[in-house]
Amino acid sequence: MSLRRRVAPVGTGDLYCRGLDMSARSKTKTFIVVLLVFVAGIVFSGVFNVGVSATNELEFCTSCHSMQIPYEEYKESAHFKNASGVQAICSDCHVPKSFGPKMVAKVMAYKDVLHEFLGTIDTPEKYEEHRWAMANVVWDKMRKSGSRECRSCHEFEDMDLSEQDRMARKRHNSAVDEGQSCIDCHKGVAHEEPDDPTI
Repeated sequence: MSLRRRVAPVGTGDLYCRGLDMSARSKTKTFIVVLLVFVAGIVFSGVFNVGVSATNELEFCTSCHSMQIPYEEYKESAHFKNASGVQAICSDCHVPKSFGPKMVAKVMAYKDVLHEFLGTIDTPEKYEEHRWAMANVVWDKMRKSGSRECRSCHEFEDMDLSEQDRMARKRHNSAVDEGQSCIDCHKGVAHEEPDDPTI
């Protein structure tokens, strides 16, 4: 039995080395692509977050002409100026804190911008004409969420009922028992409560 050494045909070793070289290049390209996608994701996330934060600012919310009416009402409310110096701005009451509901609220806000451009609510008279319908949309949303945005500051469990006047204490106790939310009793807190056109 003869032992023969296997010898690769001439030039095949070079192909083998080039194959290794191409494999290393492929891995490097893949790494670079993954790294670029990762960096792009971080940049997009940062820009997206800055954009969302900017649209939560009071200045942004009141930049539309039609929002001057509710803004003037808000400036007369305890949410704007009060003894404790704590101020709730538009987004505190109208934009949820958690990501999913916040994105839904942001997408649904298109209607405000749309009606601004269409001129549906661009005068005080037009605004008043639509006030009841607009208020009911907000109230229904708040009822469905159990007044989630109100409760980020005003949670029943955190209230010291003994410090409230007798009527407030009684109503808050019964609200808890009856499963009511803030909006069931506190309409017109930051904005004028519209008249029901059916009455």
